[in-house]
Amino acid sequence: MKKVLVIYYSQSGQLQSIADRMTSPLKSRQDIQIDEYRIEPKNDFPFPWDNSSFFGVFPETFAQIPIDILPPPLTILEQKYDLVLLYYQVWYLSPSLPVMSFLKSDYASKILQNTPIVTISGSRNMWAYAQEKVKSLIQKKEGFLIGNIALTDRNINLVSVVTVVDWMFSGQKRKAYGIFPLPGVSDKEIDESSKFGEIIAKHLENKSFNGLQTELVKNGAVEFRWFLVSMDKKANKLFAIWSKLILKNSKKRPFLLKCFKVYLFCAIWILSPIVHLIEWITYPLRYRSIQNQKKYFQGI
Repeated sequence: MKKVLVIYYSQSGQLQSIADRMTSPLKSRQDIQIDEYRIEPKNDFPFPWDNSSFFGVFPETFAQIPIDILPPPLTILEQKYDLVLLYYQVWYLSPSLPVMSFLKSDYASKILQNTPIVTISGSRNMWAYAQEKVKSLIQKKEGFLIGNIALTDRNINLVSVVTVVDWMFSGQKRKAYGIFPLPGVSDKEIDESSKFGEIIAKHLENKSFNGLQTELVKNGAVEFRWFLVSMDKKANKLFAIWSKLILKNSKKRPFLLKCFKVYLFCAIWILSPIVHLIEWITYPLRYRSIQNQKKYFQGI
């Protein structure tokens, strides 16, 4: 009997839907035992978000400062799993605070050590450097990353800003202002994610994960938009400055968070279109490096 552990933290329920659909081929097999662990913060975050909570989590999230989480059930801690499927959201270009807190915990040491792990992210569109942080945390817990799946909102960057923000602050997955597309990972893509579960189940049954990531990528598991990876890298450098500044000035925190909000608005609506244009102009000159980037980020 193969044992698989599904780990996730979901606010809106979308990531849980992805986990349910993707693991359905594994659940249908009698020779595979599926356990689930939903990470629970001792003080959970609101959904829909309010303004102060949404921006208030930025400094600690980016700086990877863990929060207190409830322990996993003993039935999970006492078992050794053949595979872990780790689902996570991206918050401020980083793994969500609950997932990051788990990855830094002693519980993760117990669960992940010497265990094959597939990471699955559900994000607006910038996931690449959040995955780098997740990879580093897994390595520190001596886990083995054997696959990665990155599901995104495939709408145009600035369109997805409007739709996802409306969803986060309204709590409803709706057409913002009646004209924009639905936010988040599409229902069609979520439904079709069962194909990744089938690929994972096949490799688990064959007792070999060699070639798993290659097969996942061939089936569309990792969307790579090179200009978003470039913006992701640049934004990480600027976020690092803001995060340190806010954390070092606790008395000025409310004011600095308001300044960060203004910066974020300008970065999204003014700077990102300029960067996007520059990236397109320089694309022919950077073609080879972009292809190397694609190979790297679609790998593990």
